[in-house]
Amino acid sequence: MKKLLTNLNFQVILGILLGVVVGFCFKSFGPTAKLISQTFISLITMLIAPIIFFTIVLGIAGMSDIKKVGRVGGKALLYFEIVSTFALIIGIIVANILTPGAGFVSKIAADSSKLATYQKAASEMHWGDFLAHIVPGNVFDAFAKGDILQILFFAILFGFGLSRMGETGKPVISLFEKLSQVFFNIMRMVMRVAPIGAFGGMAYTISTYGIKTLQPLAMLMGSVYLTSIFFIFGVLNLICYLYKFSLWEYLKFIKEEILIVFGTSSSESVLPAMMEKMEKFGCSKSVVGLVIPAGYSFNLDGTTIYLSMSVIFLAQVFHIPLTLMQQVTIIGILMITSKGAAGVTGSGFIILTSTLAAIKIIPAEGVAILLGVDRFMSEARAITNMIGNGIATIVIAKSEGEFAPRPPEGEVLISY
Repeated sequence: MKKLLTNLNFQVILGILLGVVVGFCFKSFGPTAKLISQTFISLITMLIAPIIFFTIVLGIAGMSDIKKVGRVGGKALLYFEIVSTFALIIGIIVANILTPGAGFVSKIAADSSKLATYQKAASEMHWGDFLAHIVPGNVFDAFAKGDILQILFFAILFGFGLSRMGETGKPVISLFEKLSQVFFNIMRMVMRVAPIGAFGGMAYTISTYGIKTLQPLAMLMGSVYLTSIFFIFGVLNLICYLYKFSLWEYLKFIKEEILIVFGTSSSESVLPAMMEKMEKFGCSKSVVGLVIPAGYSFNLDGTTIYLSMSVIFLAQVFHIPLTLMQQVTIIGILMITSKGAAGVTGSGFIILTSTLAAIKIIPAEGVAILLGVDRFMSEARAITNMIGNGIATIVIAKSEGEFAPRPPEGEVLISY
């Protein structure tokens, strides 16, 4: 019994269940629950920037073949684009088959201030600026804001610069290795309070939005969850089979992270833990350091499924028939706009609004319909994003010959 009570998996599950009960019975607990959830996510967020920086720098500086860095990055981006395109296409096909928006009575009665915020954020999104934004104007500002792409860019340059120093750079590498270990040790301590964070996230969701609010949009929610499950056990499972590793063993290996993401609705809450887990699973530090952080901006499979299905859903709600050519155009636009989404709850709304503004077919104010139910779909998005990024890391590591299974004590990694 004592072993069960001290198991992190059990504690997180218990936290989620308690969150549902408390959120349902004590509506006034919502603000406090939100504070608990946000505090836990902040604890994780404060570690993301240094962990990403040290991991990438050490990975690149430790590579004997610098050309390999460009090759790994190129492979990763190509993989991201191919797989996320599959996610978009599947989302649109399922939305057309299940027609979750058919018969829905459109009553836009959402919080107008929230809607205005999303519309303003969407109107300010310019994709040329997004690309230019990758280069930080101030490195310290990038670390202060936790901008993953800017930190990634600077870390790659720093790693290249350090690798050119040869033997004189060894003391810096040694120092960075020690500092990296310090941050991972802090991360392990923070993860012990994950059950509390999961409790707060679930209690806030239930107390704020309630269970009854899900009924009118249950069809869309069910469609998004069904599509995400199909994508994971269909598309991603096929990729696992082709690269000769077991999806089930991989999912068992990251079960704690899946539960934490389910409770917090944020894939960023396990970013440092996923980097450590992928190394333990057998991927090299250099591949993990490049693929995982990049995946949080360029390989958001769950977000792309949500975006594609939401656009078709809103077209059905407003009784706007979309031709095949218009749907192909939407796929093309989403392939671009979805790359601007981050792994934080709420970013999907900004991307969705900007996409509607770009296609000029569906009223942008339609996103207000989704405001009440978005939080309940964010778990599916975040979990799919996280699982997809881990599989991408294993695939790239195997393609580079940088994968050496190192099963943890008591577990055996099974290949097909």
